[in-house]
Order: sequence, then C-alpha cells, then structure tokens
Amino acid sequence: MAQDNTNNQATGAASGTTESGSSDLFNTAAGWVLFAGIVGLGLSVLSDKYFHGYDAEDLPTEQMGYVVEGVEEEGAADAGPTLAQVLVDADPEAGAKVFQKCQSCHNVEQGGPNGVGPNLHGVMGKPIASNAPGFNYSSALKDKGGEWTWENMSEWLAAPRNFASGTSMSFAGLGSIEDRANVMAYLAANGGAPPKPEPEAPAEEEAAPAEEGAEEGAATEEGAEAEAPAETAEG
Repeated sequence: MAQDNTNNQATGAASGTTESGSSDLFNTAAGWVLFAGIVGLGLSVLSDKYFHGYDAEDLPTEQMGYVVEGVEEEGAADAGPTLAQVLVDADPEAGAKVFQKCQSCHNVEQGGPNGVGPNLHGVMGKPIASNAPGFNYSSALKDKGGEWTWENMSEWLAAPRNFASGTSMSFAGLGSIEDRANVMAYLAANGGAPPKPEPEAPAEEEAAPAEEGAEEGAATEEGAEAEAPAETAEG
C-alpha cells in the first residue's frame, strides 16, 4: 500500500508539472502575440505620420506637370459646322445618292405606296408619325410628338433609336452631318419643307475687342509720328 501511495503521488506530481508547463507555454505565446500586435499598431501609427495619402484639399493649386506645346486642351477642339451652316450648301442631287441606302424601305414619289417604311413625299414639316396615311407607325414614334423640323430630322437620321427609343426602324443612322443635310435637301425637293434655320451671325462682342485694338494701334502710331518731328527740330 505504501508503495502504491508513493506511485500515485509521483504520478500526480508529474501531471501537475505537465499542466503547469503547458499553461506557462500558452501564456508565453499569448504574451508574444499581444506584444507583436502592440508593435504593429505602433508602426502603423508612425507610418501614417510619415507616409500618408494626400486629400484633394492638400494638393497644390497650381498647374502640375509640363505643358506640351501644340496639344490642345480637352474641349478646345473645333466642334465643326452647325446644321444651319451645312444646310446653306446642301445638295439635293448628292442627297439622292445617299438616299439610295433608304430605297429598300422608303420612296419619295407623290402618292407612292408605303413599303417596309412609310412614303416620305412631303414629310418635311409634317407632324411626326402622320405623313403616310395607313402606315402603322411605332408607338415610340407616335408618342414623340412635334414636327419634322430640320433639327428633328437631322437627329432622326443621325440615330433613329436615340431619337425615339423603341422605334422599329433598324437603320443605324448617318454619322456625317453633310450627308444628313443633303438627304434633307433631297426630301425638301420632293414635297417641300419649312424655312431652313438661319446661320448665326458672328458675335458682336468678339468683334468689339478687335476694333478697340485696331484703334489703340492707330493712336500709338500717330503719337510716334508726332514725336519724331519734335525730336528732329530740337536736334
């Protein structure tokens, strides 16, 4: 019995020692993990002080980078001629050639039948979706409202689906404003059209500074001529 008690005490002591060792190892590991976290947090704070992104308000207000000569700024490109300007020289004969793309669906003959698309004789100036009696216009075009003005027809010819979303017309459109103007001139020659939009006259405000500059230059030249004889007389 004495020997059994001795063995039990030895086993208990060994078990206690093992449990204590495991607890110490866990505490040590947890301590290192906690220490590493604190160090990492501190380094993060320090890095934010020395290496940080700039807010928009912190950026310098002056122009950055180098200006490349000969490169125009965005938006400075010429917008091209206006519709009114192009219509001045619109050619019905050239429009007839472009209209050949449309002849599989449309015709411009007075009293001509409707095809896949409506007859277009006299369409310019008429209410939208009403020119060809009996033709089943799409609801998208019926709901558009307004008339076939030069501006509306140009937008329609440029991109029918953008002009009237949901239209049944599958034509992609004419990207060239000159082609659109010529086609409209051709349509106008086959049934008439409202008056063309007038091109805008040059702005008077732009002409005024040029005239003022010319007057100032003339005054400067006159002053220089007046001073020259005086200097010659004194000499």
